[in-house]
Amino acid sequence: GTAKDSAAKDPPITVPSVKGRTKKDSLALVKAVRAGLENTSWPVKTVAPLPGSILPARRIIAFYGNPLSKRMGILGELPPDKMLARLDKEVAEWQKADPSTPVQPALHLIAVVAQGMPGRDGKYRLRMADTLLEKVASWAATRNALLFLDVQVGQSTVQEELPRLIPFLKRPNVMLGIDPEFSMKPRMDRKQHEMVTDKPGARIGTMSSDDVNYAIGLLSDLVTKNNLPPKVLVVHRFTHTMLTGAKKIRLDPRVQVVINMDGWGAPWLKYDSYRVYVEQEPVQFTGFKLFYHNDAKLGDPILTPAEVLLLNPKPHYIQYQ
Repeated sequence: GTAKDSAAKDPPITVPSVKGRTKKDSLALVKAVRAGLENTSWPVKTVAPLPGSILPARRIIAFYGNPLSKRMGILGELPPDKMLARLDKEVAEWQKADPSTPVQPALHLIAVVAQGMPGRDGKYRLRMADTLLEKVASWAATRNALLFLDVQVGQSTVQEELPRLIPFLKRPNVMLGIDPEFSMKPRMDRKQHEMVTDKPGARIGTMSSDDVNYAIGLLSDLVTKNNLPPKVLVVHRFTHTMLTGAKKIRLDPRVQVVINMDGWGAPWLKYDSYRVYVEQEPVQFTGFKLFYHNDAKLGDPILTPAEVLLLNPKPHYIQYQ
């Protein structure tokens, strides 16, 4: 093993130079890229995409949030016309960064919002009115965009929350997101020696492969019964415990599963999280979330498309909050 041999094995990885990036950021990016290249599970050996599949042919660029709140993401932070103009701009940037992959715009609406208060039925979640879903659907239509409905179950369950969304999910351009961070299941409290269920936000929640498989089953049934193109299911993840039993997720050609790295922070932390929570537990497709505010809190410029596209596997779903 001369130095020459090892150089042949590990071609140097060139990181785009971005003002404000640290050595730590660059090293974390290289480490994530290399880990992905060395992980033979990527790309995941999966069923051939069915006709009408979005992935992997296209890359989804999604704006996330809720129009009722300026604090939940870009989707509600700007008035609709400004928000859509900003989405057009991001779509163009990504198209320029990777001309070989057509960009598919999307609006990712939090349709069930976790709450700090129990609410009428004690489930710590608020279901958005159909009129709000229709309003955002009409914005999506102006851009030929997908509409993702995101579900934060609080102390409810996906089994209770998803059926209500079926009339929307029956539409060809409506997709689904589920967020384990706000899925609060009973757990054994070691101090009190009893089962407790936390409020959303008190700690990071969790979903199991059963929850994900339930969502996959519901969507695949809709695809068959309504003769729809395959659905995309986004599952958010930035810790190990947020998603248990990832290996037991049962893939189905009618549903394309994206594990979306949705942690915020300095670039090195985002790369490390992608490597550990998404890359090392392959499911099917990958996503990466960028925060206009939280990622920039410490003065780091938000990651550029060129930086994110270096990652291996390349994320096919990009979300801006």
